[in-house]
Amino acid sequence: MKRFSLVITALFTMLAAQAQFSHPNNNDSPLRKLSIAEMAVTNLYVDSVDETKLVEDAIRGMLEKLDPHSSYSTPKEVKQMNEPLEGSFEGIGVQFNMMEDTLVVIQPTTKGPSEKVGIIAGDRIVGVNDTAIAGVKMSREEIMRRLRGPKGTVARLKIVRQGIKDTLFFNVVRDKIPVKSIDAAYIIRPQVGLIRIGNFGATTYREFMDALKMLKGQGMRDLILDLQSNGGGYLQAAAEIGSEFLNQGDMIVYTEGRRVPRREYTAQASGQFREGRIVVLVDEYTASAAEIVTGAIQDQDRGLVVGRRTFGKGLVQRPIDLPDGSMIRLTIAHYYTPSGRCIQKPYEKGKQKDYAMDVANRLKHGELTNKDSIHFADSLKFYTLHKHRTVYGGGGIMPDYFVPLDTLRYTKFHRELAAKSVIINQNLRYMDKNRKPLHEQYPDFAQFKAEYEVPESYVEAILKEAEKQNIKPKDDEELQTTLPYLKMQLKSLVARDLWDMSEYYSIFNEESDIVKKALEILE
Repeated sequence: MKRFSLVITALFTMLAAQAQFSHPNNNDSPLRKLSIAEMAVTNLYVDSVDETKLVEDAIRGMLEKLDPHSSYSTPKEVKQMNEPLEGSFEGIGVQFNMMEDTLVVIQPTTKGPSEKVGIIAGDRIVGVNDTAIAGVKMSREEIMRRLRGPKGTVARLKIVRQGIKDTLFFNVVRDKIPVKSIDAAYIIRPQVGLIRIGNFGATTYREFMDALKMLKGQGMRDLILDLQSNGGGYLQAAAEIGSEFLNQGDMIVYTEGRRVPRREYTAQASGQFREGRIVVLVDEYTASAAEIVTGAIQDQDRGLVVGRRTFGKGLVQRPIDLPDGSMIRLTIAHYYTPSGRCIQKPYEKGKQKDYAMDVANRLKHGELTNKDSIHFADSLKFYTLHKHRTVYGGGGIMPDYFVPLDTLRYTKFHRELAAKSVIINQNLRYMDKNRKPLHEQYPDFAQFKAEYEVPESYVEAILKEAEKQNIKPKDDEELQTTLPYLKMQLKSLVARDLWDMSEYYSIFNEESDIVKKALEILE
């Protein structure tokens, strides 16, 4: 008992000494209180505890009581989160998918380490560094871990290739692999280009400028800027791209917080697209940095916005790096569009689940299908800076032209085919058998787009596999409704696998109501 008392005394003496340096009013110090609680649990609790997890849970608990976007990430989560925004990772450079339990190469990265040694689309990677990765039920995450690695290290790959009897071996020297944030860039109509941005990362501006130069070289005069489902990213990247559309000195966005002074981002002198018309495409998943670009173009009367009300994330987070590689992303300011709109949608502190359900509630209340169901208070009314058109703050960017969500286009049967991976798996099998003859029959994309039709045997294979998994349309009407859009999706996937994502969207967008509306406006 005496020894236990000594432990308690020593513990609280240490805490008291520590607290003297932590707060001007030591007796009431919140930090002292937290330290006592953490050290008491670590040293006195009946069972052993993971001190690291204890502290992480305490940090998460603090942040969860704030706004929905302040967060804590472990070192592993930080790495996963940063890769798409930093624009690269280190690995062997292949796009792949799993067919049953085997990795099938969809495309090697252009000029990447795998392409350089001769790995081609359709190859099956069955082993890495003398470890089998096929037929062993290895998780996708574990396979990726084995394929990735520091630049300069060697991955010895065991390859099975169609038409080749012997197993092939390739030594691939890992390198930095670019992660693109521009999903597509192509001429959609004569003199009209389309650029789709997936997120705003470290390389987005350079990618965008390359795409802009390419399309202008192909005769583009007007631009459709597709920001649908763009979840945001770096504010600086959004400001750089916004600058390309506006006149020098035009406001793009400004930020301001309780402890953060106002900071303005304005257009610079060298904008490359200040004359042609712009239509911005948005939907309910367009957020953050994508809303900055959209709001700037709308407020400056530089272009028109088409689609549905955007997500409504108007909070700025500052990353705070912790010693072990983990990170706190703390909200420090709001951002405002040039007209003064704060487009952050309302939230209650600590009610993260309610916030996360906002888009589902929009569908439930009819907003995504009926423009007339949206109502804003007069206090949220603002005006664009040149033509003085009415715009609204307080919850996302409202488009100039509303396009309702077509909830009937993708049937329940179609959604189940996609969710159970029937479509993607049959696509892998189809391409595995037909990649070479398709390349020979369609040497260029224009011919493919004009002439290719999805074979009935391809559709039948999907329906047969669906039946095996007990996925059935409720009646013939649902089946007939499903088939046109299923065939369009299949043709898009074939185009992607033969070429790239620009060709995928070149086909897929022909059936998009939002894209059709943009083209109607421009025409």
